Amino acid sequence: MKRKIYLKMRSLAEARRLLLDRFSSFRTGEEEISSREADGRVTSRPVVARFSSPSYHAAAMDGLAVRASDTFGASDDQPRTLRLDTRQAVPVNTGHPLPEGMDAVVMIEHVLLRGDDQEAALRAPIHPWQNVRKVGEDIVATEQLFPTHHQLRPADIGALLTAGCPRVWVRKRPRVVIFPTGSELVADDDLTKPPAPGAIIEANSGVLVALVARAGGAPTVAPIIADDYETIKQHLLAAADSDADMLVINAGSSSGTADYTVRIIEELGEVLVHGVTIMPGKPTILGVIAGKPVVGNPGYPVSALISCEQFIQPLLARMQGMEQEEPGKISAVLGKSLPSAGGIEEFRRMITGRIGGQYVCVPLKKGAGAITTVTRANTILRIPASSEGQAKGDMVELELLRPLDQIGRTILCTGSHDLCLDLIHDFLKQGDQAFPMASTHVGSMGGIMAIRDGMTHIAGSHLLDPASGTYNTSYLRQYLAGRDVALITLVYREQGFMVPAGNPKAILGVQDLAREEITFINRQAGSGTRVLLDFELNRAGMDPDSIRGYDNEEYTHMSVAVAVLSGKADAGLGIMASARALQLDFIPVTEERYDLLIPREFLALPGIKRLLEIINTAAFKQRVEQMGGYSTRETGREVMVEW
Repeated sequence: MKRKIYLKMRSLAEARRLLLDRFSSFRTGEEEISSREADGRVTSRPVVARFSSPSYHAAAMDGLAVRASDTFGASDDQPRTLRLDTRQAVPVNTGHPLPEGMDAVVMIEHVLLRGDDQEAALRAPIHPWQNVRKVGEDIVATEQLFPTHHQLRPADIGALLTAGCPRVWVRKRPRVVIFPTGSELVADDDLTKPPAPGAIIEANSGVLVALVARAGGAPTVAPIIADDYETIKQHLLAAADSDADMLVINAGSSSGTADYTVRIIEELGEVLVHGVTIMPGKPTILGVIAGKPVVGNPGYPVSALISCEQFIQPLLARMQGMEQEEPGKISAVLGKSLPSAGGIEEFRRMITGRIGGQYVCVPLKKGAGAITTVTRANTILRIPASSEGQAKGDMVELELLRPLDQIGRTILCTGSHDLCLDLIHDFLKQGDQAFPMASTHVGSMGGIMAIRDGMTHIAGSHLLDPASGTYNTSYLRQYLAGRDVALITLVYREQGFMVPAGNPKAILGVQDLAREEITFINRQAGSGTRVLLDFELNRAGMDPDSIRGYDNEEYTHMSVAVAVLSGKADAGLGIMASARALQLDFIPVTEERYDLLIPREFLALPGIKRLLEIINTAAFKQRVEQMGGYSTRETGREVMVEW
């Protein structure tokens, strides 16, 4: 089949309006369920109380039930004495019915008992109904507890039961059928090894199921459907003829030769939108089959998620008579310039933390397939279609993905990548109070610049000074003069060449990188590993231009290891722990010191104090040593810097 090119893309606002307006009057049916199982459900009719609460006048305090008029005139000089054996005063506990004829309760703390506890002396009067919960004080029988289209919360369940409403009428959950499509997809339930090249584990339906359920829907996932026009068409026809309220087709929404979704919707119904000016999520399709909404959801993981959040979840809310809640927002200083393509609204996942009196945010890597940006992000920056980006230092508005107090406790770590940072993050999440640590990998020099600009709490660095053979100190003197920064050793680690298992091309040292049949994968400029490589090349008298792949860059040791494992490269410089993690061979080059740079003003922060405690524990050091290629002989020691 020919490609189906986007004819007229719509803005996000316009696409949502077309979808929601088309189904503005559609509501799911109703059902009566147990109130005890109604959390999160939406009422389909008003809820009226059957009983009052309290249903009797009840004591609100432990004390004596009295007639308020019997206490009038009581004072310190002329206390009133009431006898307990003549029913002038009756002992009651909190919640007990008020005895007949009584209209107030004197707190037991304000009573002086005497005469073998048969007399009560009161030194102050009490007014009628004081310390009493009157009938209907909380709920009055026949009053409306909740209106139609109210989403019930845990406390609401208590109100329903208290008011004598053991069952409640609610909207049925919208039934959503999700169709994973693609000949390249494989199920995850029977995999014993990684999928073959070209095959992809079908994971999007897991994300979509969770998002649909959070929006109050009842999701069902169909079996994986191969890229076959008639097969997909027949599955959609059957679902449209079922009791489903919405159909979601995952993948096949773009303009490739095997992307059939838009043609099938055109044949069976109507296409409202094909293509939305958002990134990720541009290939989204919105349509109608048999009067039911159909969403062609993009196949890339982040695109699929954003498309669901922007179209499926709002429509599910509307089907239940609700509107989607707006996310919380904060303002933050942007730590890195972000160019953006004009005409497209861009969703960028961000890491945000509080530094001093303001929030600071840094972007995670972009890409519709980078699902880890979603798992790591705590905020979102939406760059308008009318903008060509945001500049470093701009104050930007962010949408919250995590609670604000958690973002306020987040430790920002920027700089060189090391696997030990993941261990620290794990330890920081344990204990009575968690301190999330968010790492962005921009190389050692990037971390130093972030410290200089006040955009991070800590930075990892392993910059070798070729002239002196020392690590980090000369760079601190050069770039951070005037900043009071503590230099804390985290680990010593082995750096060397990572090569495929068995070292098939017999790479033994830096000189072998110049061989014509060798393809190298490098680290980015400014990283400590790149500085180390250039030092070794210079020492061997080698020209970087003699190395095929010198300009091919990755940003982490694990990314370099993956490049070697996948066959993209024959060798890459990195740490032994990364090689071991992917079962690569490792040719040692040198041992280096990896330090943490921390502005001294941050050392008193609870999260930083906890971090420094952790790296000095035996448990942390043992975990580090187990990864291989690390020494913790000076972990936690402050390196003295002569400024």
